[in-house]
Amino acid sequence: ADGSEHLTHSLQALASIREAGRQDVVILAVKSQVLPEIAPELDSLMGNDTVIVPMQNGLPWWYFHKHGGEYDGRPIECLDPDGTLTAHIDSDRLIGCVVFPAGEIVSPGVVRHAEGNRFPLGELDGSDSERAQSLVATLTKAGFKSFVIDDIRAEIWLKLVGNLSFNPISALSHATLVDICQYPPSRALTQSLMEEAQAVANRLGVTLRVSIERRIAGGEKVGKHKTSMLQDVEAGRGLELEALMGAVVELGLLTGISTPGIDTIY
Repeated sequence: ADGSEHLTHSLQALASIREAGRQDVVILAVKSQVLPEIAPELDSLMGNDTVIVPMQNGLPWWYFHKHGGEYDGRPIECLDPDGTLTAHIDSDRLIGCVVFPAGEIVSPGVVRHAEGNRFPLGELDGSDSERAQSLVATLTKAGFKSFVIDDIRAEIWLKLVGNLSFNPISALSHATLVDICQYPPSRALTQSLMEEAQAVANRLGVTLRVSIERRIAGGEKVGKHKTSMLQDVEAGRGLELEALMGAVVELGLLTGISTPGIDTIY
């Protein structure tokens, strides 16, 4: 994280997804707003047992797939408005994942790792499958901290309450995490946004395992780190607004939970 250690990996880059052929595991590491563009190309990667692991911030389009609750099977409209993702990505292939490491693209092919190495995984139905355990073993061998959890949605919300608050505040103010947390007005706004998101999660049956105060303290501990959304603003890239905010606004309306702060910033 301090730049004292440099690691280099030689990777094979392809000009087209279709050049790769069938794969055992496909990790989708693009931003959520790019998924509809690549989804139609994924068919060429699919074998009989190919697993797909989406690694995006925010709520996923598949959130209610195999949910089992009152909204089971319901789409989140703002994430998959025309059904492209549902049509091209079979939910039976999916394993949920939450990406906790923080990093920054310094230049093409060069990433500065700030902190974190956790990649919790979970089947959509909460089962402890052989394929999920196999993927955990692969990630662990690569040096990551990975494990199977029985409620991947709760872990998604835990990450989301941070992204939903820190990211847009940083994008609007151009402040780093520690600056947001140590400036009383932005810290108070962060807490308010987290509380609204937590209320929506609670209404959907999710209880966060980490308190809001601890979540803010965790962000502060990361230090002078620019959130991914601020990095995107500075680079002129598209923003993850729907996955981080729009989806929570939509679920707030669905469940009858008021989210005035999130609505305003969104």
